[in-house]
Amino acid sequence: MNPTQKQVSYKITNSYCTLNEKTQYTKNVWVVFHGIGYLSKYFLKYFKGLDPEENYIIAPQAASKYYLNGKYTHVGASWFTKDNTQQEVGNAMNYLDEVFQAEDLESVTNLIVLGYSQGVSVATRWVARKGISPSQLILCSGGLPKELEPKDFLHLKEAKISMIYGTRDPYMDKERLHNESLRFKEIFPENLTIIPFEGIHEMKPSILESLV
Repeated sequence: MNPTQKQVSYKITNSYCTLNEKTQYTKNVWVVFHGIGYLSKYFLKYFKGLDPEENYIIAPQAASKYYLNGKYTHVGASWFTKDNTQQEVGNAMNYLDEVFQAEDLESVTNLIVLGYSQGVSVATRWVARKGISPSQLILCSGGLPKELEPKDFLHLKEAKISMIYGTRDPYMDKERLHNESLRFKEIFPENLTIIPFEGIHEMKPSILESLV
């Protein structure tokens, strides 16, 4: 007899981290999504080169934490896996609704959304499902979810879209790069800029700083 899978709903508390202060001098508010194995507080190190007076950065935290490298020392996290993906995506979207309200993002005039690696799938799903309208959508070293279509991003006609990748990224071989580039161009046919850099699967703060 096979197991029967059931489910319950319950409340959960999750953290998120911010960098700098949001003041009258803030020009850009960033929402940045880390990749697998990160914690939001450590992911924020890539944004310390931005002008602290003009940039306020919000880093949501993936809820599924685990010990890295099989040792009980360093902790990382994942947004979701291939098991019950849509349910986990739904949970992440509910969490992001709360971050959106807590940070009053509806009042922000210049919102920048960034995803790195697995964070690309979170960022794009959030923007698509919740109708988020950033001035920039920056997608680094990651792929677009298969269920997303061009119509999901029609509200981004005025936004700047950037696809950033390392030329020696082991996760982005020639075939995958070709396929992902075609998909990015299909999803964002009018306002996409592709930015390669000499490097591996990594964040490039210098590129981020050049975009603002």
